[in-house]
Amino acid sequence: MTALLGATVNFVSQIIYRKFFNFDTSVLLGYLTATVVSFLPTKNYAFSAKGTGNTGREMIKFLVIALVAWGVQVGMAVATLQWVANPYFPTVSLFWREKSSHVVGMGFSFLANYFGHKLLTFRSTGMYDKLKARSSRGSE
Repeated sequence: MTALLGATVNFVSQIIYRKFFNFDTSVLLGYLTATVVSFLPTKNYAFSAKGTGNTGREMIKFLVIALVAWGVQVGMAVATLQWVANPYFPTVSLFWREKSSHVVGMGFSFLANYFGHKLLTFRSTGMYDKLKARSSRGSE
């Protein structure tokens, strides 16, 4: 359900942003909107990390993964539009070429987000504790 929420916000807001911005920028803004809207539902429901007490750290890791997945989404959407949709489907309206390219980008972004959050964001890696211990030794 959280993936559906994020995808819906991404898809619909990109259509709205496209009225004011070019394709690349509208994909970026749609993605950013979905990222902000989906943090808490993703934390609380998709990964059952409601009571971890690490929300600040998780938010930072969430944003790092989101930046990587954003690059994946925009890159794949633009590449699909330029190298597949425009050359192979020139008679299809620009709106549908852009929307289908955006959906391809969203699919790749979903994979990057899912595995990044599963393996890093909502999992204790011990890195924070190691850094904290290291900085404590350095200040003595």
